[in-house]
Amino acid sequence: MKPIKPEVNYLKLRPTNLFSETYRHLLLLIYWPIYGALFWFVETHYSKFYDKLGIELHEMYLPIDDMIPFNELFVIPYVFWFLYIVLSIAYTLFYDVDMFKKMSYFIMITYTCALISYYTYPTMQCLRPESFARDNFLVDFMRDFYAYDTNTNVCPSVHVFGSISSTIAFAGTKKLGSGIKITAHVMNVLIILSTLFLKQHSVIDAVVALVISAVAYVIVFRPGIFAKRKPAS
Repeated sequence: MKPIKPEVNYLKLRPTNLFSETYRHLLLLIYWPIYGALFWFVETHYSKFYDKLGIELHEMYLPIDDMIPFNELFVIPYVFWFLYIVLSIAYTLFYDVDMFKKMSYFIMITYTCALISYYTYPTMQCLRPESFARDNFLVDFMRDFYAYDTNTNVCPSVHVFGSISSTIAFAGTKKLGSGIKITAHVMNVLIILSTLFLKQHSVIDAVVALVISAVAYVIVFRPGIFAKRKPAS
């Protein structure tokens, strides 16, 4: 198997050529700090304006949520999500720029939908366990994570959005083998399940994210503004 060569030589990147055809896809990365700032504000400060704006928190819950037990083993795929996104961005940025663009558009659509929901229809969940059946380092991690991460702004699940976007990137590129693509799909399932088994999300959060993802996928990958049209034969 021949080694995959990078599509772009970023060593030649300069401020003067950032807007060129070769490098302007890097401008899509600007979305990340914008999203981060808006998410930080809605998580830490926006609740102070709920009363003035006449906004209420809406609890996300389905009876099936009670049937899903807490399982700390899902900490592993849940935390891996962060690295999963970084790896997919880094890989496509160097080895499949077209997929990087599509992945970025997918993220921009889905994450923006999440932000709109968080600002206009704030949600929360009350699924986190008050006590744990076991005591180990994974449980300790979740205790600390619960203290850090609020139980608000949960629908739709950004964890699901990010997992699907990375899976699309790895599974959609023609340059990777079937083994990696299958692994990506397995990781996608495990990450989505982790949001439920760690009681970070209700099933409804995941379902809404899946529906929005399906719509975003059609928008991004259909022939049109984002996807390249196939030449007529």
